Amino acid sequence: MNLKGKDFISLTDFSADEILYLLNYAQELKEQTKNGVLTPVLKDKNLILIFSKPSLRTRVSFEIGMKQLGGSSLTLKQDEINLGVRETISDTARVLSRYADCVMIRTFAHKDVEEFAKYSSVPVINGLTDDSHPCQIMADLLTIKEHFKTLKGLKLVYVGDGNNVANSLLAGCALTGVDVTISCPEGYEPMEKYFSFAKEAAKKSGAKVEIEHNPQKAVSGANIIYTDVWASMGQETQADERKEIFKSYQVNEELVAKAQSNVIVLHCLPAHREEEITHNVIEKFADIIFEQAENRMHAQKAIMAALVK
Repeated sequence: MNLKGKDFISLTDFSADEILYLLNYAQELKEQTKNGVLTPVLKDKNLILIFSKPSLRTRVSFEIGMKQLGGSSLTLKQDEINLGVRETISDTARVLSRYADCVMIRTFAHKDVEEFAKYSSVPVINGLTDDSHPCQIMADLLTIKEHFKTLKGLKLVYVGDGNNVANSLLAGCALTGVDVTISCPEGYEPMEKYFSFAKEAAKKSGAKVEIEHNPQKAVSGANIIYTDVWASMGQETQADERKEIFKSYQVNEELVAKAQSNVIVLHCLPAHREEEITHNVIEKFADIIFEQAENRMHAQKAIMAALVK
């Protein structure tokens, strides 16, 4: 499948076949890495990483992943580039396109990544925006596929804030045939455009897509329970208020017991233990949660290789 030159900004831009191709490619690259075989498919290629929002996993997984593919990476922090402030995003995109073969951006406004991609002559990867987190969901789907050996017919329940992760989960699950339920307080639902996209995609894949405000009801029959922090980066002033609003949406042992006996729990990290998830639950499922974190690197390697080589 030829994805060379395509941007990776939202899962809504991809077909189910394209996502499954990338997941299979990620599995192949992961197996090679585990066997000590590092095929330099991006030899002499250069990746620029732009961070308006800092991140442990995003930076390390992209930098090491690019190195494993045989390429090089350069990281630019917010104070070094000040995206859209020191000069226009369009000018920055056209300059960096002359230096690199791919650009990853992790920032706040989704429109900034879209504008950058419009003027960039090289592929642009969304490392996270306030609207979406497509690389994370590719890692999530890879983890689920590895564990259950399939995607179709599984039920994933996301419990918590209808944030960028929830938005992208709706798209990724619906496209690949995973039943997806978002369980959140009223007024904290995912963005309507992602929910509408998922409903349409589900008609083709056979998945079920719903919002269920009662978390105990939502997790009935779940194979996967997924959660994220209640206050995302940039929402720190709302943290105390959100703790009160979301307190009944904690993923704890009582909630997990209402799901399937083979349920797994996922968390995109960082985790605020004893808030959105208890210490006991995260430790019980630590092996798969940290496998999920590792899979960020393998999923992103597949994305970079497919877009650039």
